[in-house]
Amino acid sequence: MERSLQGKTVLLGVSGGIAAYKAVEITSRLVKLGAEVHVLMTPAATKLVAPLTFQAICHTPVMVDVMREQTGGVDHVHLAHKADLYVIAPATANTIANLAGGHAADWLGICGLAVTCPVLLCPAMEANMYAAPITQRNLQTLKNQGWTIMEPGEGRFASGLMGKGRLPEPADIVEAGLLLLGRAERQDLTNKKVLVTAGTTREALDPVRFIGNRSTGKMGFAIAAAAAARGADVTLVTGPSTLPDPAGVKVIKIESALEMLAACQEAFPGADITIAAAAPADYRPLEYHDQKIKKAGDEMTIQLVKNPDIIAELGTHKAPGQITVAFAAETERVIEHAREKLIKKKADFVVANDVTAAGAGFGVDTNKVSFITPGSVDELPLMTKQEVADRILDKAVLLLGER
Repeated sequence: MERSLQGKTVLLGVSGGIAAYKAVEITSRLVKLGAEVHVLMTPAATKLVAPLTFQAICHTPVMVDVMREQTGGVDHVHLAHKADLYVIAPATANTIANLAGGHAADWLGICGLAVTCPVLLCPAMEANMYAAPITQRNLQTLKNQGWTIMEPGEGRFASGLMGKGRLPEPADIVEAGLLLLGRAERQDLTNKKVLVTAGTTREALDPVRFIGNRSTGKMGFAIAAAAAARGADVTLVTGPSTLPDPAGVKVIKIESALEMLAACQEAFPGADITIAAAAPADYRPLEYHDQKIKKAGDEMTIQLVKNPDIIAELGTHKAPGQITVAFAAETERVIEHAREKLIKKKADFVVANDVTAAGAGFGVDTNKVSFITPGSVDELPLMTKQEVADRILDKAVLLLGER
């Protein structure tokens, strides 16, 4: 990833949360990377950090009073047209509600309506406020219009309570901004179709029980979002998940592995790249019971039958020029098993990881993977799943170009 923001204009919106002090370091990091930074503050934010602090770092006027012209021009139009990236950190519950409602009472809302560049919003608030259904609804509204919402961290709040809602560290916010800007500028998947699978499947035993696994779909959803951001026409086939649908992606929701296979078989012939990040159940119950099975005795035997290997099935029908990528989530002999899957699944490369490793299992926001090809093993460091998604797409695009 390019480590410079030279020639780029970044708007930094700062709202009135206790984490506003972290925005000073965000500003400093952006400036050191060469960005021209314009800070927008809500009036409440100025009670926590003085505007002069930001101005001393970025050497541009800090926008607070919407009724006072700062430069003699129409500032909101000028800044919105000029911006390459808009970062809002911290974003309080009140600011998020205003943005979702389209309010233009402060500079953050005005530029939120006017910008056409990528937007990175970083929520920061008390845990119960973040978890509140209305806050989650407002965040979903902003996601639906293409904004990127950075997951808040967990820890201790100023109140002394513990929970999820802390502003991520400034270095991580800047890194996410760099990644988002890089995607927006790299439209290497324009006019390409990408098929992605994600999450687990549920193999029903009776109306209330099923066989499944711990996959949450985070990796597959990240890949789908990254592909869409790079210009692709994306179809995401996903098992049950609590994750919001990625913006600009066609989402097909299924329950079982057989349903996932059917959906993939329909979409696969037109796909340039297929990435099988899902973890469908390997087996399903041989018999489905129409009524709930009642407890009887100390033991119960369930006969299972093997599910089809979805990416292997697709691989047998792969046309010249199509790229297929398989995943190998292992707990031992990771590389050895991944090499076996490379052949069995007729994939162009396998993304392998040890799900027992710290930061690389199901449900976390990071991953540590290796790319396995017939002649090489490329081990990547621990990254966010968004970063891993882009690295996977980088390799797939490279292979697609070679075809």
